[in-house]
Amino acid sequence: MKFIRQLSVIMVISFAAELMEFLIPLPIAASVYGLVLMLIGLITKIIPLEKVEGAADFLIEIMPILFVPPTVSLIANAEALKQMLIPLFFISFVTTVLIMVVTGRVTQGIMRHDRKKGEQQ
Repeated sequence: MKFIRQLSVIMVISFAAELMEFLIPLPIAASVYGLVLMLIGLITKIIPLEKVEGAADFLIEIMPILFVPPTVSLIANAEALKQMLIPLFFISFVTTVLIMVVTGRVTQGIMRHDRKKGEQQ
């Protein structure tokens, strides 16, 4: 019963995110709205971590299974993808490098900020 309640909380957040996507005329996916809502709920303690932790752990454990259908679809449509192979590779490479650089810079900035904060105390 506890697991069903936890999953229900996550589903309510997902439903609210879908409503936001429908009502707000911005090109933002419902999943992004959902992540932001969940983050705000957890930070403000409106949603205690215990209320979603078990269901969230379960969803993370089964995540690899969720990638099987898209992978099969890509394999089934490999012929059509051959035409876009070079642009897809280039886009994937550039965005991966960009994400790595931005993540590294943000991490370095946070570490510098923490060191300065520790020196001031």
